Amino acid sequence: MKKYYSVLSIAGFDGSGGAGIQADIKTISALGAYATTVLTALPVQNTTGVKSIHPIPEEVVANQLDCISEDIPPMAIKIGMVHTPTLARVIGDWLKNNPKVPVVFDPVMVASSGDHLIEEETIESIKEHILPFATVLTPNMDEAAILAQKSVKTREEMHSAASYILNQYSFALLMKGGHLDTETLTSYLYLRPNQYVAYDFPKIETRNTHGSGCSLSSALATYLAFGETIENATKKAQDYVHQAILNGKDISTGKGHGPLNHLFNPQKMKIYELV
Repeated sequence: MKKYYSVLSIAGFDGSGGAGIQADIKTISALGAYATTVLTALPVQNTTGVKSIHPIPEEVVANQLDCISEDIPPMAIKIGMVHTPTLARVIGDWLKNNPKVPVVFDPVMVASSGDHLIEEETIESIKEHILPFATVLTPNMDEAAILAQKSVKTREEMHSAASYILNQYSFALLMKGGHLDTETLTSYLYLRPNQYVAYDFPKIETRNTHGSGCSLSSALATYLAFGETIENATKKAQDYVHQAILNGKDISTGKGHGPLNHLFNPQKMKIYELV
């Protein structure tokens, strides 16, 4: 029996098509895997920012998780927007039943516009119910600052925050350095405290970065589904996002931060055979 590699996105909606579940579907599909989805929230947003957020009832999220996974079991999971404390617990309870599936968690806490998207009570629930099941965490510097409860503005502060976080959890940590005041974009993959791999890319002059974090985490999950190591999956995912930004940098979509060009080089669907 032949099957596609399936990747599940548990995330919020983006009607403008650049972030959230829409970005995840585009990314997973562009890399040659089969995307399934569970909707957690309905943000009202466009390229200029988030106007409001409407949660999906927690029992509906639980039903979606059970319905999708019993029919198309995921080979990797990407988690994005988790908007309420109860929702964090619901997702965590479900993850207990999928312990062998790699989980990439993009802690969507701060929008590109600087808007804070979730409350402190939700952050504490995420720490308790979701982070113990994560394989890779992909915060930006602002989100890492929230999790570490300290300033993260420099490379040294990135390392300090990573050590603080990883002394509490056993996942790998990919901290995105897009907010560094440097000519080079540097991200760090920490496999354990004080052990890291640096990834450097030239910064691209463009406003079209909406959904880059969503796209990176879903690309990473896709490569993990293909069986790549965390290090290789991280490198390939960042290469993909860099090229998606580069190939969409001069396109005008919307009045604010436009989307990436997710489909700059779409791959054929990858198929494996059950033995």
